[in-house]
Amino acid sequence: MEHWQLVNRRVRDIEELIAPTIGAMGYELWGIDTSGVGSHERVCVYIDSGSGIALQDCEAVSRQLSGLLDVDDSFNDSYTLEVSSPGLDRILFKDDQFRMNIGQWLNIRLEVPLDGRRRVEGLLVRVENGELVLSVNDDEYLIPLERVRRARIVPQFD
Repeated sequence: MEHWQLVNRRVRDIEELIAPTIGAMGYELWGIDTSGVGSHERVCVYIDSGSGIALQDCEAVSRQLSGLLDVDDSFNDSYTLEVSSPGLDRILFKDDQFRMNIGQWLNIRLEVPLDGRRRVEGLLVRVENGELVLSVNDDEYLIPLERVRRARIVPQFD
C-alpha cells in the first residue's frame, strides 16, 4: 500500500474518533491534516461553524480532543495537536467542499504527476464523476480526486 493511502486511512480513523465530539460541541469538522511521523507527528484539525470560529472555540475543541486522543491507542508516540479554522485559503478535503467552491481559484498538489505536473493552479469549473475540472490558461484539466494530495483555495482580491 502506498504511503499516501496509509495516511488517508489514518486520517479516516482519526475523523471517525473525533467527529462525534466536534459535532456535539456545535461545530463542523472541516478536515484533518497530518504530517510527520512518530514523536514528530502533527495533527491539525480544522473546524467551522455558521457563525465563524474564534480562538476560544479552537481552545475548547483542543481540550476535548486532547483527552480523547490521549486515551486512544492510535498514537504510539507523542504528537502535536492543532485546532484551527479553515481560513480564507482553506484546504478542501471532501467532494461536497469542492462542489461548494466551484468558481474559486485553487492550488492543487497531486500525489502522482498529471501531464508531468505535480502542481496545478486554476479555476474550479465543475466536479463530476470523481474528477475536478480545472481551467488553466484556457485549457481544461481533468483531475481525479483520488490523485489530489492537497487542494487549497487561493483568495482573489479584485
